[in-house]
Amino acid sequence: MRISQLAELTGVTARALRHYEDRMLLVPERDHNGYRVYTDSDIARVAQIKTMIAAGLGTETIRRYLDCARSGEHGVSLDMCPDLRAELDALARRLDAKEASLRETRQRLSALASAR
Repeated sequence: MRISQLAELTGVTARALRHYEDRMLLVPERDHNGYRVYTDSDIARVAQIKTMIAAGLGTETIRRYLDCARSGEHGVSLDMCPDLRAELDALARRLDAKEASLRETRQRLSALASAR
């Protein structure tokens, strides 16, 4: 299938698919005219990429661990390994710190708004 078909089936733009290719997350075949040719397995691969991006992982991290992604009837999951676990834990700590900072900012804003 062509890039426009894969984009339609996966709900991502052709531009995003080219970005995934640039980041070596998706490696389509090329036909004799140089057009990208995707297979049904690329549909699952794009779903895995989308899920990992939605979880806050960057493309470099996704590239390292994309082979750990599994698609099943309950969605996408990851086979854990120590390095991946460490990266996910670090991301969770960064998110916790951002949440704490936002709570503090909201409290300061409330204090300003209620001050006379």
